[in-house]
Amino acid sequence: MSSVEQILQQADWKRTGTGITLLVLIAFSSPLFSLTLAPVYGTAPAHIFHGYGVGIAAGLGWFFKDHIHRLLNGRVVYLLPALAFWVPTIQYLLSQQSLALGNPIGPLLTDILAFYPLVLLTVACAIKLLQMGLHLTQHGDLVAEHVPLLSSYAIYAIGENIGKLIMSRCLGSAFFFSRVGLQLFIAALYSAAIPSKLLLLALPSIFVSFTSNPHLQTGRATTVLNSALQDEGYALVARKDSLTGYISVLDNLEDGFRVMRCDHSLLGGQWIKEHRTYKPTLKDPIYAVFTMLEAVRLVETDHSEPRVDANSKALVIGLGVGTTPSAFITHGIETTIVEIDPVVYKFATEYFNLPSNHIAAIEDATAFVKRSQESANPVQYDYIVHDVFTGGAEPVELFTLEFLQGLNALLKPDGAIAINYAGDISLYPAALTVRTILAVFPSCRIFREEVAAEDNVEFTNMVVFCKKSSATPLRFRDPVPADFLKSQFRESYLVPKHEIDPARFRAVEKGGRSVLVAKEAGLLDKYQDRGALEHWQIMRHVIPDAVWENW
Repeated sequence: MSSVEQILQQADWKRTGTGITLLVLIAFSSPLFSLTLAPVYGTAPAHIFHGYGVGIAAGLGWFFKDHIHRLLNGRVVYLLPALAFWVPTIQYLLSQQSLALGNPIGPLLTDILAFYPLVLLTVACAIKLLQMGLHLTQHGDLVAEHVPLLSSYAIYAIGENIGKLIMSRCLGSAFFFSRVGLQLFIAALYSAAIPSKLLLLALPSIFVSFTSNPHLQTGRATTVLNSALQDEGYALVARKDSLTGYISVLDNLEDGFRVMRCDHSLLGGQWIKEHRTYKPTLKDPIYAVFTMLEAVRLVETDHSEPRVDANSKALVIGLGVGTTPSAFITHGIETTIVEIDPVVYKFATEYFNLPSNHIAAIEDATAFVKRSQESANPVQYDYIVHDVFTGGAEPVELFTLEFLQGLNALLKPDGAIAINYAGDISLYPAALTVRTILAVFPSCRIFREEVAAEDNVEFTNMVVFCKKSSATPLRFRDPVPADFLKSQFRESYLVPKHEIDPARFRAVEKGGRSVLVAKEAGLLDKYQDRGALEHWQIMRHVIPDAVWENW
């Protein structure tokens, strides 16, 4: 082989390798971009249009690749590194207008202006490079056009799945595995794959990212973030990217409470302001529902025999800030906590005074329940609390018939369970969830956190209390002073008050299901999106816009 042929062969392999690299990088970037939208718009709204838009942008890139190539004299590829570095800056600037843009228009417009151009040009360049590198024109136009297209789709799909897997395991583990840090790292890989003098165009964006973008988790960015938060009366205590979302702890400086945030929702909070004469055993929660869940202790047995806390066991699915399990532990109940997110567990322990004398299972609840059932000597519990709302939507798989049957198997014959459903109780998923619960537990009562609002907004916390036995109706014993843990808040909200008639949920909607089974959980996606949009509006009234935007 002549030296000229060797040089040409090396060039061909370089083009092919660069094309594959570009496809892998844009595949990694796609789910990451949605993750960086989630703290401002919520997990579900960030995904509503994203996948469709990526498909359209990629299709346009393939269709117009030759036009783009000719228009810019084949030099469009050298724009990609600069464009990749501008993505987080454009995204940050648009996030500051989230209230004006609204939801879901905000995430869609951000995709259009910040991400879809990168998708279009990356795909156009990658396919063109594959065509030139593989010399497919000698096999005919059909092969030259469609082999790169099909191989590009396969490379993208594989790259996206690998990217999701890596991010699910590594997100938050280091600076460059934070959300914006990873965006900058991918932009740096673009620069390594395509050395370009046009990278100078990215210098303003890089400067903004490292000095002014509060979403980047550096010391300088955190200072900028706290300055913005203090203008709203808040202070950042801690923050970290994790597998269920962006987790942070915030103090309200004026009213004196502390909250834990997950993306665009709150996992709970406590009042931290000290009072000279008021000293509850545990700090009061800011939401009544977390105290109401403790009322599962008040559910009477069939023989009206009082349970002894010191001899009881409780299982809590979903930790939040730890209000309910902390109360159980304080009452002397052996408490097992199942929490999927290690950062939520860490922050609840460090910043919300979760007592250390408990059993922790940091894993997915479905895996825990399945393993517990299959154990040679499965532990059974007097009380189970199911409280798993996060990210603006209920995790549907934890409300299926199969999962609830698993919880039923772990409950003692005279045990009781409290299941918190946070969502719009006028929608189909709420009725489906209640019917599924009633199909597993024979004796239940349903309560909402507060009375229905005058504006007929039905997004609320609904707690379903059930017994395993149906021998007697479910009743609550009268509380005694020890139940309140010296808390006036618990005196007001421990005993459930606003009961809901189960009859409103019994009718099966046309085309609906009577119960939710695991294989049909995906049918609720559109309802999850609608509920998440309602939740977004509510959260914008709870916490100022600037706090959500400057995450």
